[in-house]
Amino acid sequence: MNLSNLQPAEGSTHNQNKRLGRGEGSGKGGTSARGHKGAKSRSGYSKKIGFEGGQMPLQRRVPKFGFTNINRKDYEGVNLDTLQMMVDNGTIIDTVDMTVFVSNRLARKHEIVKILGRGELTAKIKVTAHKFTATAKAAIEAAGGEAVTL
Repeated sequence: MNLSNLQPAEGSTHNQNKRLGRGEGSGKGGTSARGHKGAKSRSGYSKKIGFEGGQMPLQRRVPKFGFTNINRKDYEGVNLDTLQMMVDNGTIIDTVDMTVFVSNRLARKHEIVKILGRGELTAKIKVTAHKFTATAKAAIEAAGGEAVTL
């Protein structure tokens, strides 16, 4: 080993970036690889989101449309066939409430749950939720269960 073949230990250096603006001899001096003139060559430049080089941006070209109701309630739907499948798997025994929905990832803690009527329910279970469709409520009660509204 001598001074002509010294190099850092394997894995000790991590920065492989080009050192810009360190004199002409480095090959990256002068304009520091930014080119001549224009916004990108200036300090403090940052391209705005959606900027299209001065052309009218898409979000301003497209017309406004529609209406968003700020009082809208979004329900997380759970169908009867999902409940029946959980009974068959042994996940549900006799009662279903928010803790069961959250633990089985059918809904999150603060979501509003609505029981929907797709599929058949043969198990006798007590279901507690925020809303029920008429068909779902009828099917739960027809199976001998109970539909409790929160």
